[in-house]
Amino acid sequence: MNDTLRLTEQLISCRSVTPADGGALALLAERLTAAGFACERLDAEPPDAAPVARVGNLFAVHAGGRPGPTVVLLGHVDVVPPGPLAAWQSDPFVPTHRDGRLYGRGAADMKTAVAAMTVAAEQFVAASPGHAGRVALLFTSDEEGPSLHGVRHVVEVFAARGEKLDACIVGEPTSVQRLGDMIKNGRRGTLSGRLVVKGVQGHVAYPQLARNPVHELAPALAELAATRWDEGNEHFPPTTWQVSNLNAGTGALNVIPGTAVCEFNFRYSTESTTAGLKQRVHEILERHRVEHEIAWTHGGDPFLTRPGTLSEALSAAIAAECSGLMPELSTTGGTSDGRFMARLCPQVVEFGVVNASIHQVDEWVEVASVGPLTNIYRRTLAALLAP
Repeated sequence: MNDTLRLTEQLISCRSVTPADGGALALLAERLTAAGFACERLDAEPPDAAPVARVGNLFAVHAGGRPGPTVVLLGHVDVVPPGPLAAWQSDPFVPTHRDGRLYGRGAADMKTAVAAMTVAAEQFVAASPGHAGRVALLFTSDEEGPSLHGVRHVVEVFAARGEKLDACIVGEPTSVQRLGDMIKNGRRGTLSGRLVVKGVQGHVAYPQLARNPVHELAPALAELAATRWDEGNEHFPPTTWQVSNLNAGTGALNVIPGTAVCEFNFRYSTESTTAGLKQRVHEILERHRVEHEIAWTHGGDPFLTRPGTLSEALSAAIAAECSGLMPELSTTGGTSDGRFMARLCPQVVEFGVVNASIHQVDEWVEVASVGPLTNIYRRTLAALLAP
């Protein structure tokens, strides 16, 4: 059995629903230590009021002894909850093979990439023990959750101690139709808001004695939904605004609600700023005379890595393993831990397996892609650290 496939199966067996790592980080640390990596736990201890007691973070480094860059392979071992177990054809935490696919929670997002990164790093340092620079692996258990105590925390630790990083590959499942067809070389920023619209509760038969917050919100909501926030640019699509939750009412059919709550999210390009987006939202609400309060949550700034040594090395490795396929560079999709790493590392890209089943019931990865993915990561390390 392929070594990466075996390790992927072991990781799927770890019940690592975020923020738990389910023993995955200890498993990886044991392997990497045996391969000559210096392993360090950078676990975070959230405040007493936080819903989690501890978040695991593993940093493993192999220095080759010659001057050169530090290349980081970054991944997460935590997964989203599996949902109703009865909907799965097999236990989500029991790796199962059917028709050329490996099924299990995290198979695509992103335990296969974590396994491939680990094996690729092991193989590279075994073949080139005196390589230039440093090979580093950073694995966290807080990517699928609030992302407060994982890579965000580690980057703060790195900044405080002057850790220098030069290039980073995040193992997110970026491929669309087949392995290697897309690399993410940036991501949009994310800004969320919780809008509370204030009205006056009353009886539906006496609306003159009340003020319906839903009615007052509706015209502003229509304008917000129709607004063109920016036009994007050559690297990013236009900024989008979407309602994610809308709630009002007491549960009774004869009561005008006193408040309405609208939760929304921006995915924004580098053509917009958080300050500018906030100001425009407030201007629309004020123009419609909506009495309101907003609590904002900034999930991350947009980042972009322009074509350079990292994307060129990764693209060449993909072409070598995927019959000459040249990947598309894209900034579409959701967020990743790359947004935190980009604060410290000048080159950050994302690359991994096909993302068709991520977060779904019966999540899967094509078994045939496991070996090539490992080889792509190893070839990229060799291009950057052992030319």
